[in-house]
Amino acid sequence: MKKKIIYVSVMIVLFFGQKAEAQQLPVLSQYLFNGFLINPAYAGLDGLSAVTVTAREQWLGLPNSPKTHIVSFQTRILKSSFIHKSASARRKLMSHSTRGRVGLGGYVFNDKNGIIDRTGAQLTYAYHIPMGESVLSFAVSGSMYQFSINRQKIELATTSDQLVDNTSLNMIIPDVGLGVVYTAETYYAGLSLSNLMQSYAKLGNNMDQQFKTYRQANLTLGYRYEIDRDRTFEPSILLKTTNQLVTQVDITAKMHVNDYWGGISYRTGSAFVLLGGVTVDKFSFGYAFDYNLNAIRQHSFGSHEIMVAYKFGNTASRMRWLNR
Repeated sequence: MKKKIIYVSVMIVLFFGQKAEAQQLPVLSQYLFNGFLINPAYAGLDGLSAVTVTAREQWLGLPNSPKTHIVSFQTRILKSSFIHKSASARRKLMSHSTRGRVGLGGYVFNDKNGIIDRTGAQLTYAYHIPMGESVLSFAVSGSMYQFSINRQKIELATTSDQLVDNTSLNMIIPDVGLGVVYTAETYYAGLSLSNLMQSYAKLGNNMDQQFKTYRQANLTLGYRYEIDRDRTFEPSILLKTTNQLVTQVDITAKMHVNDYWGGISYRTGSAFVLLGGVTVDKFSFGYAFDYNLNAIRQHSFGSHEIMVAYKFGNTASRMRWLNR
């Protein structure tokens, strides 16, 4: 066979290949804003119902750069109706209820990365166990997405290529994830596992041309230090690693002042991040700017990420965690 693919082989191996040195799941800088996106055990943890919209434009200015858009919903199943009461973004009031330990969540997403397009959904079942002044949460999630390769963006050395011509460029891929979170008033720790099935995209008729996803683990650790009634300092760490031992760490420091927050984050070998946000009644707004620290900054204006959340269902009958 003549010369194979110039572009498609590189992009596919980066996404599914066994020797790739990159994260396969989308990168999110505001993991503290909506922990549900990195750990399913957060579904309904705060006792509220929430709709969150996430939009991330990575490496702005670079053609065909990664773009991620997510709409998520999560809630706690309780037996009574709820009326929202506005509260400070930083106060964490906890009121236990023996009813309603089940949390449900889900999201739909679209993630574009070069010639690769993933569009799908994830559903989550979570169970929250009160333990005195803390909560232990478990969750299982199932996902399914369409994995597509944009044929028009593939650059070939010849007009015909056996791998591309004999391959379905649209595939449905299922997977499963697990999560656990332990939350106390002043600290929290969580672990989630994604891509447990290690589903694959089969390219061509050769069994060697099967590209599996990596299993990925996310470990989160955080501490809330109350300076006074109006100010809280919150350092945290997010460690991401795959079964190929590809590891990345986000180290974040965030300050809450009443309904406002701001912070900085460092992502190893990748970016320096500025964070900020505000809560106005039932709405919360967050923004992050990533300044690239690697060679790609010569071709990009950085990465931008926006999150908007609408929360409702705050009553005394719920076990609730309002941002401290």
